[in-house]
Amino acid sequence: MADLIDKIAWIHLEQRRLLVARNAGRERFYLPGGKREPGESDLETLVRELDEELRVVVDAGTAAYVGTFEALADARTDGLVVRLTCYTATHAGAFAPSREIDEITWVTSDDGDRVSAVDRLVLDHLRQTDLID
Repeated sequence: MADLIDKIAWIHLEQRRLLVARNAGRERFYLPGGKREPGESDLETLVRELDEELRVVVDAGTAAYVGTFEALADARTDGLVVRLTCYTATHAGAFAPSREIDEITWVTSDDGDRVSAVDRLVLDHLRQTDLID
């Protein structure tokens, strides 16, 4: 079996658009979130990553599972797969990107060329469920 990158991601929608972030030195945008640390649950990872990346406090008690999506990692030819487990949740605080984040923006389903392969699957899912334009 190919290696796997197991990530947790936040689905945050406003006005039928999805929040995404671009890390320093990267071309593509990604859903906010990241890899779990040893012993962390999905929700612990979500809360920690959103604090680290966007300086917002996610309310784990409001988290709702959206889905799990898998695709080949971008720019890799070795079969590395990204598994993205996605949640919605309410948050407190204004977005303040950390030093590792160069830019945050909002995308619609027409912006698939701006996001990673696994995030395109999320965009498709959100479009099929009529949550995003």
